[in-house]
Amino acid sequence: MCCSGFLKMMMFVFNGGIFLAGAAILGVGVWVKVDSGSLLGILENVDGTPSGVSQLVNVSYLLMAVGGVLLVIGFLGCCGAIKESRCMLLTFFSIVLIIFIIEVAGAVVLFVFQGLAEQLLAGLETEVRESIQKNYGESESLTSLWNATMEEFKCCGYRNYTDFDNSPFQGGKDVYPQICCNTTITTGTCNRNAAGFSVRDQVTSCMLTTKPLIVMRGKSQPLPLLKPVVSPPDG
Repeated sequence: MCCSGFLKMMMFVFNGGIFLAGAAILGVGVWVKVDSGSLLGILENVDGTPSGVSQLVNVSYLLMAVGGVLLVIGFLGCCGAIKESRCMLLTFFSIVLIIFIIEVAGAVVLFVFQGLAEQLLAGLETEVRESIQKNYGESESLTSLWNATMEEFKCCGYRNYTDFDNSPFQGGKDVYPQICCNTTITTGTCNRNAAGFSVRDQVTSCMLTTKPLIVMRGKSQPLPLLKPVVSPPDG
């Protein structure tokens, strides 16, 4: 009897957490949908943003769907545990089983198409590095975005500090963004030698830092658009 009561309570707590998580995800989805104008306004002001960026708002429908499903699962689990309703519990376990099967199928698909994902990332690397070399230090929005990314993940460039070679930021000088240099081992201006020492010490590439977030989790936390933390050198 005691064991049965404990299991009932644990199931209620577990499904209560699922219910609250579903409510939160559903709320975020509704917020993204309702306030999509401001989100698109930020993205469209970033140079080099793809023309189809407006389709990103459709993620709100996915969030609302996932949140709704979690709400239903949590509700069925909580009520089924408290009322000991066989029908509710059977429905609950059926939905969980279906979700488990979908996750397994998704994992298989990701494994099969891993090569394609690597090709897409390679193509993305080329475009990103070209964008840095052409626009970093000249485009305020792109410079701000990269500064925010490097500050957030404590990284330098997509691959390394050489991504900034011949960029407008350098203006023909031997200078790199300050984040590319480890201030514990270098002082003064961040030049090629200092950036090279920092690569061997602690400063890593943003690709190595963010790739696991993209490949393994399929998503990453959005980065805030901060004002530049470094300024282009005086010409």
